[in-house]
Amino acid sequence: MVVLKGVPALLSPELLFALARMGHGDEIVLADVNFPTSSICRCGPEEIRADGLGIPQLLEAVLKLLPLDTYVESPAAVMELEPSDWERGLQTPVWRSYESILFMAGCTSTLAKIERFEFYERAKKAFAVVATGSASQDEACRSTPPGSLGPAGGLRKL
Repeated sequence: MVVLKGVPALLSPELLFALARMGHGDEIVLADVNFPTSSICRCGPEEIRADGLGIPQLLEAVLKLLPLDTYVESPAAVMELEPSDWERGLQTPVWRSYESILFMAGCTSTLAKIERFEFYERAKKAFAVVATGSASQDEACRSTPPGSLGPAGGLRKL
C-alpha cells in the first residue's frame, strides 16, 4: 500500500476515488447510521461505507481535499429538525461543530436547513452518500453540492 502525503489516512480509497471524480455542482452526503443510505443509493448515488467514523472527523478530512462551492448561498446543508423534535427540545450542538469546521475551510455562510423529505429527494441526486458511524440525530450531516455539506449532511463541490 502506498501512503499519499497530505491525504488524511481515514479517507478510504473508495471515498478518495469518488471525490476525485466529482465535478462542478456535484454533491456528497455524509449520513448518520439511521439515514436510509442503501434505499437512497438505489436511485443513483454511489454508496460508500465509513461505518467507524463520525461525521465531524470525516467532514474535516474531506474538506482538506474538496473545494466548497462559492457560487451558492450555502455550500453545506443539514436535515432540518421535525416539529416533534423542536417540541421535545432536541438540541443540535454538532451543527456548531460543522460550522466551525466549515469556517476553518474558508466557508463563511451558515448551514442551510432542508426539510426531511426534500433532503431525501436531494440526496437521491447526489454523487455519493457516505454512511458513517455517527449515531445520534444531532450528529447527522445532510446533503449539499461538491463543495457543500449537510446532518445526513451534504457538501457541494466547486
